[in-house]
Amino acid sequence: MRKLELAEKSLTKTKEALFDELIRHYLKKVLRLVYLMVKDRSLAEDITQEVFLSAYKNLGKFRQESSMQTWVYRIAVNEAKKHLRSWSFRHLFFKPEVDIEVVEGAESAVLQNDLRARFAHLVMKLPHSYRQLIVLHYYEELSVEEIAVILDMTAGAIYTKMHRARQKLKALLEKEGIE
Repeated sequence: MRKLELAEKSLTKTKEALFDELIRHYLKKVLRLVYLMVKDRSLAEDITQEVFLSAYKNLGKFRQESSMQTWVYRIAVNEAKKHLRSWSFRHLFFKPEVDIEVVEGAESAVLQNDLRARFAHLVMKLPHSYRQLIVLHYYEELSVEEIAVILDMTAGAIYTKMHRARQKLKALLEKEGIE
């Protein structure tokens, strides 16, 4: 019985070490991704907490068929989508304009440049399905194949939607007079 207890403690430590690594590497990235999807800093923090709680609970189910990053991003996208679909979010938290606030780390560096801030503002005006593709591909630098896994779509569908997203973004840029 003693060996079984030691083995369980070892597994717990391994799980905790893996979770610590997950937090260390992906917390800011997941927060940024979720923020860009829901457009509300406080809500993004709450959703990010749910993402990592879900990841911790399901670490044992991670099959390593994809990278850890792809796995945690998929959880993040699903959690954000769940909140975007909820009645309370649509009726209580919807803001037609995004409040671009200075956020810590890489976000503040990106938003300091006026042109980049205006571009980010236009990305936020895109419909959700296009915005998430732009964010995952250009901001998070994920490949089309990784995005396909995260969104549970084919690579071909991602390419098609990316083309449409770029067209919409181009139209917004032209409307704003940005080249």
